[in-house]
Amino acid sequence: MFTIRGTDVNMVLLRDGRDLTLIDAGWLGDAGVIERVVRELGHRPEDIVAVLLTHAHLDHVGALNHLHRRYGIPAYTSAVEVRHARGECHESATPLDVIKRLNDRATIGWAARITAAGGLRKNTVAHIQPFPTEGALDFPGNPVPIACPGHTSGHSAFHLPAAGAIATGDTLVTAHPTSKAVGPQLLPSFFNHSTPATLAALTTLESVPAELVLPGHGLPFRGGIAEAVARARTTPIQP
Repeated sequence: MFTIRGTDVNMVLLRDGRDLTLIDAGWLGDAGVIERVVRELGHRPEDIVAVLLTHAHLDHVGALNHLHRRYGIPAYTSAVEVRHARGECHESATPLDVIKRLNDRATIGWAARITAAGGLRKNTVAHIQPFPTEGALDFPGNPVPIACPGHTSGHSAFHLPAAGAIATGDTLVTAHPTSKAVGPQLLPSFFNHSTPATLAALTTLESVPAELVLPGHGLPFRGGIAEAVARARTTPIQP
């Protein structure tokens, strides 16, 4: 198991022999980062059997179309999130939401980086499919989707039993350039479709047997998901 750091966003790569599973795909401009890391690990991009999507925000769907067009790699997400990924509904922060918060150097720097990475470009995913089965998926790493709606209506985390880990997407993160908080936390409310539902989703995550937490943003947390949830619940949520 490996993590890939894109433009202020994380991806997870699972390996089983020569086959790979990628969880999330960064921003549009992160396609080259994914290809480079895969090759540095001694693989080819064609070794990616599937991309699994936690949710359909632009910083997670970024390279899906590139990987599909160039290598024929399929992408899967929850049945609820498929409409969001295809652009049939909208549950994302808007450029105006970001502009209103350009009041410190960290946020301004982040806004510049994501704009350069394609943050203002529409990026719907016509080829997205719902998960093919319930429970553990028959892809490298045998990830288990966990429904945790809130950040988006169809958001999923992924339990990785063989690694004792959980990829939490944006339901629980450990840092973000727009946040002053440090450690496990929820993203600022303007990013969430429903912050109360995101808080409620933490109850689903806290009982997963996972010591390593792999968030969509910020560094991995090695204190276990139950401790990460406890800390997130006591960290003030920024507007």
